[in-house]
Amino acid sequence: MFSEKRSNVLHGILLIALFSCSAFYIAEFPFVKNLSFSPLIVGIILGMIYANSLRNHLPETWVPGILFCTKQVLRAGIVLYGFRLTFQSVVAIGLPAILIDTIIVTATIFIGLFVGRLMKMDRDLALLTSTGSAICGAAAVLGAEPVVKSEPHKTAVAVSTVVIFGTLSMFIYPAMYRSGILDLTPEQMGLYTGSTLHEVAHVVGAGNAMGKEISDTAIIVKMIRVMMLAPVLVIMSLALARTAVKAVSNGVKGADVAKRGKITIPWFAFGFLAVIGFNSFDLLPHAVVDGINNVDTFMLTMAMTALGAETSIEKFKKAGAKPFILAAVLYIWLLGGGYLLAKYLV
Repeated sequence: MFSEKRSNVLHGILLIALFSCSAFYIAEFPFVKNLSFSPLIVGIILGMIYANSLRNHLPETWVPGILFCTKQVLRAGIVLYGFRLTFQSVVAIGLPAILIDTIIVTATIFIGLFVGRLMKMDRDLALLTSTGSAICGAAAVLGAEPVVKSEPHKTAVAVSTVVIFGTLSMFIYPAMYRSGILDLTPEQMGLYTGSTLHEVAHVVGAGNAMGKEISDTAIIVKMIRVMMLAPVLVIMSLALARTAVKAVSNGVKGADVAKRGKITIPWFAFGFLAVIGFNSFDLLPHAVVDGINNVDTFMLTMAMTALGAETSIEKFKKAGAKPFILAAVLYIWLLGGGYLLAKYLV
């Protein structure tokens, strides 16, 4: 039974790997190069085409393998991405990144809760959607779920909204930058991208489409933002404590209060920093580092392809009107507010 499950997971992984190989091949087409579409972006497009066509004709048992690529492969890819960076580059970015990330995360959550209240949205759904938009998309939503203790369908709706807008950003940001609309320096664009895009994978995809200089800055800024998930969840659990206590007085057992305080920390962020630290000593030959980076690019392409494979039309419909409107309002804030912060605080 165990070997059968492992085989099913392998089928899903091999499917994504096949799509990823195709993404690398298509990315070499002249017209695709002219659009500055990296294999990562091509991969997510192929994944979305699959999600809305062949997905229903292939075994559901392959899904765990696809999900494995969206989580474990993505996290491993981000950890290995540290071989592209050094702490010297982190220090060069410095205080502006931390300041902008702090403002973005704090303001986005409060704006989301305020707008959600105005629209009379479900509080848990508004909180999950706001957290996903503020920090790191689906990963933040899934990290907040054990604290919020919401129903599974609310988590799914929140994830679908941030995936939609994060995916759009992967195409909009490079287009705006190349057209000159934003009028930002590469450093400012990296800060803007890393502090406002939803998913780590989206930042990687958009950053790669705009060049290494922007991508490196964007990833560092994004990882600083991802690491803010831990303190945000601590504060969130404390803020929800009053509600939990009231629930206990209404007959809910104390064990449920403890569950609300459970914290999910993105350990891959610390692995990413550890690899940067190791790479800062320049101990490995450049040929080895280049090889690792090539493997890493393929892993990130697999993660992007798998993310696309989980973005079906049905998930768009499941988002509903109110959470979609809330996510749109937050997206407008991230586009406008993030631009002003990157433009005038750097």
